[in-house]
Amino acid sequence: MDDDDLLARVAAGDDTALRELFGRHAPWLAVRLRTVLPAADVEDVLQETFLAAWRGAHGYRPQGACGGWLWGIARRQAALLLRRRGPAEQARAALPAGLPAGPDEPDPADIALARADLEVAVATLGPDGSPEREVWRLMYEQDRPVAEVAELLGVPPGTVKSRAHRVRRLLRAALRAPEGGTW
Repeated sequence: MDDDDLLARVAAGDDTALRELFGRHAPWLAVRLRTVLPAADVEDVLQETFLAAWRGAHGYRPQGACGGWLWGIARRQAALLLRRRGPAEQARAALPAGLPAGPDEPDPADIALARADLEVAVATLGPDGSPEREVWRLMYEQDRPVAEVAELLGVPPGTVKSRAHRVRRLLRAALRAPEGGTW
């Protein structure tokens, strides 16, 4: 049985189908969530993700990929968890993996440096209101889906996706550039 059939069964209230869907997708979702969340929070976010999938299965449209739909839910659940915890937890999640930190808290200097690096990188996207800067703000700061961003900006979803790709490329280049110069 494919994922679309499972989701149709979940929408009909079949909890066995939900367990099967969980078994198929929870492992890879957990791996991806570990890149943005402390390990202790991954299980909670997974449970919230599949609870939201249970509640929203009737709204799933099979023309998309089930994995993408579930990842979108998981990202939103992770963002909600971090927002509830406040700015300190958001800053911790924004730190690159492997930064040295104390036993409970990251070093405030490392947080400040990471924020400064990100601010400099975001400045490479252009002035406030520029197309790339708006896509950054709406998709990555406000965690809005592509369709909503497209509607807000009055452009096709494909244009939003292209701009998002450019934003990621520009940010990667800016964050990799050696101090005081570019590659």
